[in-house]
Amino acid sequence: MLQSMRSAAKYIWIFIFVAFVGGYLLVESSGLLGASRVTPTTPVATVNGEAILYQTWVTTYQNQIEAAGDQQGRALTLDEIERIKIESFDQLVADVLLRQELKKRRIVVTNAEIQQAAQYMPPPQLMQSADLQTEGQFDREKYLRLLRSPTARQSGLLVQLENYYRSEIPKQKLYEQLASDVYVTDTRLWQMYQDTHDTAMIAFVALRPEVIRDSVAVSDDEVKTYFERHKEQFRRPGRAVVSVIALPRTITAADTAAALERITALRREITSGAKTFADVARAESADSGSGAQGGLLGRGVRGRFVPEFENALFALRPGVVSEPVKTPFGFHLIQVDERKGDTLTSRHILVRIQQSEASAQRVDSRADSLLTALSKDTVTAAEFAAVAARFTLPVRRGTVLQGQPLEMDGTYIPSVGAWAFTAVPGERSEMFDADDAYYIARLDSLTEGGEPDLARVRGEVEELVRREKRVASLLPQGRALAAEAAATSLEATAQKHGLTVVRPRPFNRVSFVDGVGQLNEVIGAAFGLPVGAVSDAIAIPGGVYVIRVEQRTLASRAAWEATKEQQKAQLLQSMRQQRVQLFIANLRETAKIEDRRRELDAAARAVDDDF
Repeated sequence: MLQSMRSAAKYIWIFIFVAFVGGYLLVESSGLLGASRVTPTTPVATVNGEAILYQTWVTTYQNQIEAAGDQQGRALTLDEIERIKIESFDQLVADVLLRQELKKRRIVVTNAEIQQAAQYMPPPQLMQSADLQTEGQFDREKYLRLLRSPTARQSGLLVQLENYYRSEIPKQKLYEQLASDVYVTDTRLWQMYQDTHDTAMIAFVALRPEVIRDSVAVSDDEVKTYFERHKEQFRRPGRAVVSVIALPRTITAADTAAALERITALRREITSGAKTFADVARAESADSGSGAQGGLLGRGVRGRFVPEFENALFALRPGVVSEPVKTPFGFHLIQVDERKGDTLTSRHILVRIQQSEASAQRVDSRADSLLTALSKDTVTAAEFAAVAARFTLPVRRGTVLQGQPLEMDGTYIPSVGAWAFTAVPGERSEMFDADDAYYIARLDSLTEGGEPDLARVRGEVEELVRREKRVASLLPQGRALAAEAAATSLEATAQKHGLTVVRPRPFNRVSFVDGVGQLNEVIGAAFGLPVGAVSDAIAIPGGVYVIRVEQRTLASRAAWEATKEQQKAQLLQSMRQQRVQLFIANLRETAKIEDRRRELDAAARAVDDDF
């Protein structure tokens, strides 16, 4: 039964990413040790006086990067790496804070609790292991046999399990303490149901502040008062302006035909009985995550996949291998293992549409030439543009905020956004390799983020104050319109004053309404006024509105009663999670945290530059 489990050692790696970090490796071959003030015991941060070592952070995020790369089946972009680095640091800080809180509350775990948890609450990562599945479902008997096997003890799996539960069970006890009093009444559930199921239709006229052409004076005191009242609104991340040259990897009709031919050949292997669908998926699928599990996509209903894939999937009979299905990801073969009502258990094989080898070599050669032409680490804007012109490639300019990927014209540009905040103005990047193109960038300018500075945002604040005053000045005109509309009609009043009556689509209390916005006084009035009534003037940041309620449909109490328990369970789970997240956020807010990441990363880069 355990033939596929030659060694349980592979399961140990699962816990690297879910357990608290218990012991750490030295940073090897990094150029850090003994070469600068960054040493194995240098803290990357202190949390209430407790140190997180730089090597701990590096080892943690390197392991996660490796695991993510294995799962994706490709090298990660700098954007993805930066996100993992941030998340791993935040998790290490949260682990320290939780450990300190557990000690403060004297929450511990007993051996009996560990043994019971190991029997009845397997870690999620083990439950998803392909070796512990039967017909796509976690097989508890296989899991228990694994625990009882000599290999589990000899390989250290049981030790890893014990460490996992020693860290996780106390956290669960803490979470239960925090969320034990979370409760929601039927009255509140019904109100929430009404918020999303009551609907209204309105007609409105709006007086927009943009119509006021006269200048509006704004005083220094008004600017300062508004800024202090809305300070968080002006908090800015770092901002980089970059120039980018893209060398496209153009996919030809021949490339598409080659991918189709390949997946058609794979289908023949399966339908002829030469190989099973699962075997071909393991060997050939470009989706390495599902491929490792024989192409298994698990069990689910509609709404999980892109339309082209889903339409083909739900048209299949169990056991039938689909014809090649084209989606934005490439060509797929699909097979349904089991259908129960609207729920399917399915598999797929993916063949990506990629350049032919000859075409790819031509683009690679051109990319090498482009990089050679931009061989200097620092280039002027004119030099960068001249090289692009020599290769008949456009230079595109874009702005990226710190912590976000770069997008240009709706296209994601990999790695440039993360790189920009490690560079200095004038520096050019390495050549970034992506599926659709090679990218090389120049950093044009860099603005540090941080606490809002009135001097930097003064113009923006002045305009917001000016807009606020313009809206206020429109209120008397809006009240006159409302009185006239109530006496005649909204349409007659609008026509008389050259205004347009707007009728948005039906909406609920939390909808975004075209021309109105979301969660404001106009939405509230739509559900508060009698049907047919005309409102008084309503001022919101977008302008002054006069509305008439055209129609209102109320939620069905009977329909709510039928779904109430499910709604309650989902809401309680969400509320408990929010309670825990808020608690951890408050711990972090009140903790004394010294974060030295930027300083130590700069030192590490300086050491790398010396080699």
